[in-house]
Amino acid sequence: MTTKNFVWNLAKKYFTAGLIGLTISDRYASLTAVRGSSMSPTMNPHAGNSNRLAFDDYVLIEKLCLQKYKFSRGDVVVFRSPSNYKEKHVKRIVGLPGDWIDLSSIDTLRVPEGHCWVVGDNLAFSTDSRSHGPIPMGLICGRVTHVVWPPQRIGRIDGTVSILPEVQVHVSEEH
Repeated sequence: MTTKNFVWNLAKKYFTAGLIGLTISDRYASLTAVRGSSMSPTMNPHAGNSNRLAFDDYVLIEKLCLQKYKFSRGDVVVFRSPSNYKEKHVKRIVGLPGDWIDLSSIDTLRVPEGHCWVVGDNLAFSTDSRSHGPIPMGLICGRVTHVVWPPQRIGRIDGTVSILPEVQVHVSEEH
């Protein structure tokens, strides 16, 4: 009878821990791997270097920003691809609703309400708003705050926007 009680108590503890973990992962924070070189050098700085053993960066995603969709220019976010909901992308927000985006390859356009303009830090290897257009804020899964793996790269993500010659943002006076 004690074995049966032991198994039952163990099952209850693991089930409770699983529910707590699922709630934290769904509502507050989670971890994800960043693959590819579109965000290099901020993430995966050695992705294109075949002479060096490279690991994917694992990042911490905070989800409290989703409650009121409070984002700033320079935030690195994870969002679902507008063309394939199963894919997630990591990019930097450079334009918010009302901002004017001046692209060298396209005319100037205004970011619509409820959308943002995202680009990768490595423009040559990034599929971003230049190909998808403005991203609906509802597709954003969270804000990347820290690199947590590999150990030599542990640290906070820099929120500054580097000057991108191909993408010029004119900030709306309404913000």
